[in-house]
Amino acid sequence: MAGFGMTYLLCPGCRDLGYNYLVISLYSSSIWIFLWIGNSTLSHWLDQKISWVTSPVKRFIVGIISLSTYTVVALYLIVEFFRITFDVDVSEDLRWIFISSLCITFLITLFMHGREFLSNWKQAALDAERLKKESFQAQFESLRSQVNPHFLFNSLNALSNLVHENPDKAVLFIKKLSEVYRYVLDTRDREVVPIQEEIEFLNSYIYLQQIRFGEKLKFSVSLNGLDSTVAPLSLQMLIENAIKHNIISEQQHLHIELSSEADFLVVKNNLQPKQGKKEESHGYGLENIKRRYAYLSERKVEVKAEDGSFIVKLPKLDVPS
Repeated sequence: MAGFGMTYLLCPGCRDLGYNYLVISLYSSSIWIFLWIGNSTLSHWLDQKISWVTSPVKRFIVGIISLSTYTVVALYLIVEFFRITFDVDVSEDLRWIFISSLCITFLITLFMHGREFLSNWKQAALDAERLKKESFQAQFESLRSQVNPHFLFNSLNALSNLVHENPDKAVLFIKKLSEVYRYVLDTRDREVVPIQEEIEFLNSYIYLQQIRFGEKLKFSVSLNGLDSTVAPLSLQMLIENAIKHNIISEQQHLHIELSSEADFLVVKNNLQPKQGKKEESHGYGLENIKRRYAYLSERKVEVKAEDGSFIVKLPKLDVPS
């Protein structure tokens, strides 16, 4: 790096060319190794802290400043080490060393940043496409879950009993059932829906379930503000899972609560899991919802069981502009 013209500057009064070449080689190698490995390590660390995808300008500016600062400090320490250890005097060439090293570092940094940006951009595009595909698949599964034989059989069975016992209630039941399927069909191509629409749909869905379970199934809603959106059918799937996997009897009522907490919608039910064989789930449920929200939000769906309750928190989604 320093060049052969530094031979006698490196070893004042010394004529041992072999020694001087050795020192020059160590000096140049130290600069290249510390600059290359150090800058690469620092760049990788910055990639973990600042995303190229969400903050490309910030990442670029911080990267340039950080790597340039590291280069100056590393060069200074290397020069001081060789000055003290080998009695190296590079004062006449110090400015050239710093300028040339900074220029080379700048070029290498531009190359590394360009490569990392393109790599992250390509990966982000692939991830977005994968998540979008999974979201559409999850929506399809949601649609299919509403026409599965269990739901349809239970609904028709309840309707057949109502026709003889309470014809007026049977008419209302048919109306609610049609509202459920109309909502499912209307939202099959939508990524998000207003919470108010989902609540209205839930009221129809819960009505059908309460015809089946009566007072043994209780549902309450306590929301602060309805100015956000939700993935269609996600709340319904959580309620369906609660009904599907918990005991509902005269002795053990199932209580399902829908509330809001900061930036989350919270679905909570008392935990009383069924023993033995459960209703067939076909793999729907939480994994379906997690895949959809991974595409729609950077915040994750939270799931936990505590104090005898099962709780799922869905991030509130912004209203599309």
